[in-house]
Amino acid sequence: MDNSSGQKKFATIKDYILSQVETAAWPEHSRIPSENELATQFAVSRMTARRALQELTEQGVLYRTQGVGSFVASPKSQSSLLEIRNIADEIQRRGHFHKAELVQLTSLPCPGVVATALGLSRNAPVFFSLIVHYENQQPLQLEARYVNPEQVPDYLAQDFVLQTPHEYLSAVAPLTDAEHIVEAVLPDELTRQHLKIPASEPCLRLTRRTFSRGGAVSFAYLTSAGSRYRLGGHLTIHPKT
Repeated sequence: MDNSSGQKKFATIKDYILSQVETAAWPEHSRIPSENELATQFAVSRMTARRALQELTEQGVLYRTQGVGSFVASPKSQSSLLEIRNIADEIQRRGHFHKAELVQLTSLPCPGVVATALGLSRNAPVFFSLIVHYENQQPLQLEARYVNPEQVPDYLAQDFVLQTPHEYLSAVAPLTDAEHIVEAVLPDELTRQHLKIPASEPCLRLTRRTFSRGGAVSFAYLTSAGSRYRLGGHLTIHPKT
């Protein structure tokens, strides 16, 4: 089997498994076909089948029990760290309902760390939005976003119940670069209140700075309850030639 053929069959196996999971043909915690069964079904080597199972396990779609097999993981909300995606699209892609609650939309004096991130003067005006994103009526993520008024002057005039800040910013200041920091944190009082979680609930906080051709556009803290959310991604390494 040449490399391109192997890649295609590997992708076919992954797509097949994802389709079975996403359509609930294979429900949560159900055992999926073994490496041998998949290898036979798709006429590939066990190594190819094993690789597909391993990557889906790393991405949180499956979990493996030694000596028993691979099973469908709990459908905890998952986002990709390596891609900038709209949370509303992610939720809807899972077949669930997204709702946004706008808590605050205002202009305020720019805090020091935000000023550094956005290239503004400390205490200069900066736009700020605070939004709770819901998945099927359960609060999923608290989005605290600072936006550079020089890059997006009409930000405060938008209705972020009807569209997410990501959708709007992608349209008016198309993304060219992004930076991420991921941290495990305990929730502060504001986060506990809006995500409806106890003080002991660990949270996943993604700090994200985005850029367009004109410079830094936004600096955001995206905080999610650890029991409801996960970040995943897949990175393809191309060997040197």
